[in-house]
Amino acid sequence: GLAEGAKNQFSTFSNFITTISQKKEGIGNRNSPTQLVIPTIKNGRDLPPLCLDVRQKQRMSIDTLPQELKAPFPPEPSLPIRTKTVKDFQDDVEKSKASGDWKAVHYFYSTTFDSFLEINAAFKKDTNSPFNTIEDSGIDAKFVNVVYDALLNTPQDVQKSVLKGIINGLLQEWTGPRTKDDLRAYCILLQNPQFSNTSTYVIYAHLLRQIAALTEADHHFLVHWSKKISQRRFKQVVDRLLQFISLRLFPAKPEEFPPMVKCTWWIPSATKVLALFNAANSLISPPIISYTDFYNSTLDHIDLMEEYHNWQCYGNSHRFSFCQYPFIISIAAKKVIIQRDSEQQMISIARQSLVDKVSRRQKPDMNMLFLNVKVRRTHLVSDSLDELARKRADLKKKLKVTFVGEAGLDMGGLTKEWFLLLIRQIFHPDYGMFTYHKDSQCHWFSSFKCDNYSEFRLVGALMGLAVYNSITLDIRFPPCCYKKLLSPPIVPCDHNTLVGICGVTLDDLFQIMPELAHGLNELLSYEGNVEEDFYSTFQVFQEEFGVIKSYNLKPNGDKIPVTNQNRKEYVQLYVDFLLNKSIYKQFAAFYYGFHSVCASYALLLLRPEEVEILVCGSPELDMSALQRSTQYEGYQKTDLTIRYFWDVVLGFSLDLQKKLLHFATGSDRVPVGGMADLNFKISKSETSTNWLPVAHTCFNQLCLPPYKNKKELKQKLIIGISNAEGFGLE
Repeated sequence: GLAEGAKNQFSTFSNFITTISQKKEGIGNRNSPTQLVIPTIKNGRDLPPLCLDVRQKQRMSIDTLPQELKAPFPPEPSLPIRTKTVKDFQDDVEKSKASGDWKAVHYFYSTTFDSFLEINAAFKKDTNSPFNTIEDSGIDAKFVNVVYDALLNTPQDVQKSVLKGIINGLLQEWTGPRTKDDLRAYCILLQNPQFSNTSTYVIYAHLLRQIAALTEADHHFLVHWSKKISQRRFKQVVDRLLQFISLRLFPAKPEEFPPMVKCTWWIPSATKVLALFNAANSLISPPIISYTDFYNSTLDHIDLMEEYHNWQCYGNSHRFSFCQYPFIISIAAKKVIIQRDSEQQMISIARQSLVDKVSRRQKPDMNMLFLNVKVRRTHLVSDSLDELARKRADLKKKLKVTFVGEAGLDMGGLTKEWFLLLIRQIFHPDYGMFTYHKDSQCHWFSSFKCDNYSEFRLVGALMGLAVYNSITLDIRFPPCCYKKLLSPPIVPCDHNTLVGICGVTLDDLFQIMPELAHGLNELLSYEGNVEEDFYSTFQVFQEEFGVIKSYNLKPNGDKIPVTNQNRKEYVQLYVDFLLNKSIYKQFAAFYYGFHSVCASYALLLLRPEEVEILVCGSPELDMSALQRSTQYEGYQKTDLTIRYFWDVVLGFSLDLQKKLLHFATGSDRVPVGGMADLNFKISKSETSTNWLPVAHTCFNQLCLPPYKNKKELKQKLIIGISNAEGFGLE
């Protein structure tokens, strides 16, 4: 009903569109977006950047603006007196439903939304209070929610009156900066559920355009006010914005919208407003909604490499690209960008090698196009270290592994095996490079000092090669590791610049050493006399090869007692020492190893959590999803052997399911796209049923003989997957 009613109304909107376009001329279009940078405001916390720039970002403070650019805050105009309460409104709605007479409700809606002043008069908690701080928007959220919840159940003429009122508000003549009442009105209008309907998108687009064009200071207020919206309403606003972008990109009925050439500013405006909500979400711990709720899967179907190249060429200058707002790009889409960027680098390096060979009049060799790693199983780490150090110039070529003395040909399977065995050996506690923490079930860097940190560089290079060659690794690093790995995301030109150093908190320590973090938290909340009862100083003691060594957390720290007044500083310095300073050389080598392979602007698009997923895949196994996506060769999914197989596999323990996945694919981790991305295939093996199953890990293929019963299949399958190391040809 709303769609038809509002659509008929659009014939009268032509003047509105023309007028508002003239008023907003120069604000910007898709080719000239306004970069959203949050200023430093007194009494306001720093916000995450809304827009990512390849170049150095600068934060602007209102206090540092030239005098001629400073504008005084305009006085708040006096508001009309409106006394209707939530209960009064609800009573009016109930009476209208019972009698069929909606006059009172119609009058309320048409009056309330007729202007920004009326919106404030209705929904401001106290019309006599300014509410001009970031901490309190002054909006009566309960009243707003009740009014919007009732709106979609009212007659069409009531709903039309709201849209007309919003148009009136958007058409107001503005001079100077917006008042806080204006910002309150924008915050309220964004929550209007009518904007879920495509027939209202013209109005919605102009609302978004005005909000996107606000000053940085106004955005700062909107971000802090938005974080106070309830989780459900917050998610609804985000979903509406994502839907708006998706339907503008791929409209179900193109005739519903103006031609794309006339509204190129729609998508940039919506994306910028979405960036405000992403910033608000990042301010809360835990966040209001998951960062994945900002993903727009529709973008998986556009030309991502064009977006990426535009961003590389133009940065955040005067050309819009979704890569400026990476929070909206799904991890699957980012993986595509990284893979294609990697492939282009591989091709470029290989081509250069070929040209160099020909220019020297030497015979080209196919092996020169690959990073060929030849290792002995008995000397796996040392051989790998030597090979990667010797062939550092070839790291960006396609990886090919050969195990000395084995006939296996690397079509991908030997590479997976090499990664798996190398990681297993390097992370073994006896090797001493990493410490395994049982409480958190993760590894962390050993702080022991050594003369050579090349093996840490090897581990970093291995992680980089895994991402570069689309291999998932079974590495259990805490989230803090990936945050450090992106600090900074691009290797600095100045080698004296510190790398791998990031802001760390007690929460980061909880994810590695929960018992120690709990003790430090107890210190912070201790109500007694810290200095007398704990008798601690700004000093840390660590055991290294049986010797206790002490380190000062600050100059003369051994002489500075920890007190109730300075305990927060002590805890922060302690955490920083453990996660940054004590392992700096180890992590710096690891950082440079990773970036020696993965140096790419594409890393700027990634969150630390996304790097972890790219490196490790997902540990969550869904064998039912694997069953649904499996392909068959020589079998039908209804064949008895296949039914036996899935009955057995779905009944396996998690450990056996991981062994099966490792046996068939070379890894027990699930790739970014889920089980369907494995392209798992079961083929019929025309051999004796006395034979064990055989796997071609290069192709994620399992060759299964037609076993006669479930018991025999289970027995042979368990033997096969439990003895799955090494490659050979009969």
